[in-house]
Amino acid sequence: MRQSVAPGRASQAASSSQANSSAAFAKLLEKKKEYDAVSALERASALYLERIEALGEDCDIMANAGEVHGQVLAQWPKMFQILSQFLASRESFEALGSEDPPLLGPEGQRLVRIPVDELQQARHERT
Repeated sequence: MRQSVAPGRASQAASSSQANSSAAFAKLLEKKKEYDAVSALERASALYLERIEALGEDCDIMANAGEVHGQVLAQWPKMFQILSQFLASRESFEALGSEDPPLLGPEGQRLVRIPVDELQQARHERT
């Protein structure tokens, strides 16, 4: 009598399913590693974006400061012009022998003294 081949086939089916499951498990591990790498890249990109945005904000602050600095520097020629007019009017009145310079200068300009020390002291007293 001939032996049945069915038990042999069952063992072959079990070994082939084990091979398929181990191949699927290896593929699953590979995909998990790929997913972990993509997740790490996404986190690193988010941190990089935050840093770049912070740099952009710092650059905006520096640009605003540069603009204010330029406005202050633009005032210096006007300040020197006012000072030279004051000195010229003072010299001309000293030459004439007058002790007090007039309040009105050329072209209706007037020099005014601002008591900065008193203003700062009053401000400190309020706070």
